[in-house]
Amino acid sequence: MTTSEREPAPLAGAPRFAAPGDHDAVELGQQLTPHFDACGLVTAVVQDAQTGEILMLAHMNAEALAQTIETGIATYWSRSRAKLWVKGETSGNVQRVSELRIDCDQDAVLLKVTVDGHGASCHRGYRSCFYRTIELGRPVAVGARLAIVEEAPAFDPASVYGTPHGH
Repeated sequence: MTTSEREPAPLAGAPRFAAPGDHDAVELGQQLTPHFDACGLVTAVVQDAQTGEILMLAHMNAEALAQTIETGIATYWSRSRAKLWVKGETSGNVQRVSELRIDCDQDAVLLKVTVDGHGASCHRGYRSCFYRTIELGRPVAVGARLAIVEEAPAFDPASVYGTPHGH
């Protein structure tokens, strides 16, 4: 099992959410009953609250979801580091959540955020983690090229994290 596949470590006193009911209760009801995957995670899509731009995609375990709800500060489960991660704790690019939505079957959340600091959400210094595009309408081949669509990073990862790759 690789680090990225590792299940989140159970935390003492981890929050418990209500067990889901039938499909109608989950999909039409008003009770939060998140459906965590086999690794104990839900997918989190992060969107700029003002522009609607998608900034990043991350994962949350029960503790990260509860902490985000309780504090209004985006907190995630880092699969690569196998620990909770408060977005911006190192970079200063804290994500303040203005709205949190959950999808119909409660296995993904949408966070609408404003970003402090440099205003960047990507560990590579870009505003959005989705700073590259793939040309459509061409055959897929090994070595397909990506084009950078953001003008320049908002900050230098090496000066913020001490490494050029932001980890």
